[in-house]
This record gives sequence, C-alpha cells and structure tokens, in this order.
Amino acid sequence: MRCTALASTAMSSSSPLSCGTTNQKRPHEALKESLSKLKLDYVDLYLIHWPVPAIGHYVEAWQALIELQQQGLTKSIGVCNFQVPHLQKLIDETGVAPVINQIELHPLMQQRQLHAWNATHKIQTESWSPLAQGGEGVFDQKVIHQLADKYGKTPAQIVIRWHLDSGLVVIPKSVTPSRIAENFDVWDFRLDKDELGAIAKLDQGKRLGPDPDQFGG
Repeated sequence: MRCTALASTAMSSSSPLSCGTTNQKRPHEALKESLSKLKLDYVDLYLIHWPVPAIGHYVEAWQALIELQQQGLTKSIGVCNFQVPHLQKLIDETGVAPVINQIELHPLMQQRQLHAWNATHKIQTESWSPLAQGGEGVFDQKVIHQLADKYGKTPAQIVIRWHLDSGLVVIPKSVTPSRIAENFDVWDFRLDKDELGAIAKLDQGKRLGPDPDQFGG
C-alpha cells in the first residue's frame, strides 16, 4: 500500500507504505516525514495508492487518513485504483467517503460504471494515464484525427478535452515545457454530445496498468 501527499504548493511528495502494514502508525509516520521534507504544516490531499485486497489492510489505512485529516495535517483524503467493493467497504466501516478516486481511465479503458458510481457517491474521478501511455492505440484512431482536424488541435488535446467534458479531473504527465503548454491549451473549445459519444465507442476495456483486484502493491 502506498500513500501520496500532495502539497499546498506547486510541489508534490510520495511516501510509500508497506503492503503488509498491520497498524495505523505507518501512514502517520509517512505523512509527517513528507511534511518535514516539504517544510509544511499540512498537505492539501493525501491518497492511498492501491487497495491490495489480498492483504486487506486498506480500511485500517483509511481510518489512519481520517485521523490525520481530523488533526489538520491534510485538508482532504482520497484513494487511487479502488473498485466499487473497496469503496463501499470504506464507507460502510468508517462512514467517510474519499473525495477523489484516481483510476486508470482513457478512451480505451473508460470505466463508465465506476465513474458513475463515484459521481453518485460524490467522489470525484481523476484519470491516470489519461493519454493511454503516450497515446498508444488512441492517437491513431480515425475519430480522434477527425476532431483534431476540425478544431485545429493535436490528438492529445482532443483526448484531454474529452476527459474534461466527461466530468473528469485530468493531469497529463510531462516534463517537456512545450508539451506541458500544449496540454493546457484546451480551453478554447468543447466537444459536443455526438463527439463525446463517438469517442465513447472506442472503449475496449483495455487496461494498460495493473488490475486493482490483483495488484500486490
């Protein structure tokens, strides 16, 4: 199990937690270590990266995050890669839902049912690997090229706009200044209902990352 602390500055810090954690001390220690390194009093968001259901300690870890929030060490708490049963167990056993669930989501793996479930429970869905690991199998799709030509945008910008118009939080990863600027240049157009529907047809349920039900952290 891993937790990530997102700082209230432009910085971010990741603190790993052992998949074999059997008590609530490690999340507290990891966050306090991150705060010390960042020279901050609190972070904006603290996340559990994987549920690791085979070990089954994610509820204890979640309870620790709740305590950290109550102590004012993090403003918000969330999860990554949690499926409906994992989320439901958190809510049933603690009464506290995550504010965000970061999941693999891109045109080839749209996870519409999980996205809808999150929305019903007021959990914001954030897409990780939003461009399908560099656009593999996505950027060469005919509909993506047609929309790129129509709006004078790149395939990546079309896909980012699709995420936004689908109600998703999307933060594409890049270290290239020109690519970062390109990724932000998506606010002067919107995709209409038919265009969103055309991209929805690309869904293959094709997972590029680990399966949360099988991943061991």
